[in-house]
Amino acid sequence: MSAGPAITLYTAPTPNGWKASIALEEAAIPYRVHAVDLRTNAQKEAAFLRINPNGRIPAIVDHANDDFAVFESGALMLYLAELQEKNGVNVGGIHLLPTDAKARSRAIQWLMFQMGGVGPMMGQANVFFRYAPEKIPFAIERYQRESRRLFEVLDRRLGESTWLAGDQYSLADIANWSWVHTFAWSGSNIDGLDHLGAWLTRIAERPAVIRGKAIPAPMPESAELKEAGRGLLV
Repeated sequence: MSAGPAITLYTAPTPNGWKASIALEEAAIPYRVHAVDLRTNAQKEAAFLRINPNGRIPAIVDHANDDFAVFESGALMLYLAELQEKNGVNVGGIHLLPTDAKARSRAIQWLMFQMGGVGPMMGQANVFFRYAPEKIPFAIERYQRESRRLFEVLDRRLGESTWLAGDQYSLADIANWSWVHTFAWSGSNIDGLDHLGAWLTRIAERPAVIRGKAIPAPMPESAELKEAGRGLLV
């Protein structure tokens, strides 16, 4: 291993990429960045497929653990949470996963909610609304409607609790925010969802979120999200 941080993050400026970089920033885990150029299909090259056989970003390599590779953004976030606990990294009282058993379970449940619902539905809304060569109203409406339904679920939860897992900000908030704050690009809206809107603002103002969203490099919003949608087409 070369001198420097033990974690290498392979990423691009997309919602799933932001999940990883924001989690690293919030956990104060040192890392180096390897930008993956989705425009050239770098994620499909043999070197990257050895890290992530699915050819998607993000992924990490933990050089302190025999160059152990982790892919799938949700699994990656859980790995970082465990690494944070193992190393005792805890800046400002922030844990990626709560220590209380029930709150911990809630955080994982809401992470799975994003992985199984918010990400796929918004991703498909992006594809059919923005990129499909043929505009299919049924598909556009179906995925926008389902995205809105999921936003309403989040809004109800946030009407009960400051954060998704309870009183503590966690990886569940990072994962869902990384996708939901791009709602306009999917042609969706959050009209009337005041709890959700306030939560989006609270997270957007966090210094670690600002830093993480600028990884690997800031791009115009439309370009960022175009790459997010493109990743679903290749």
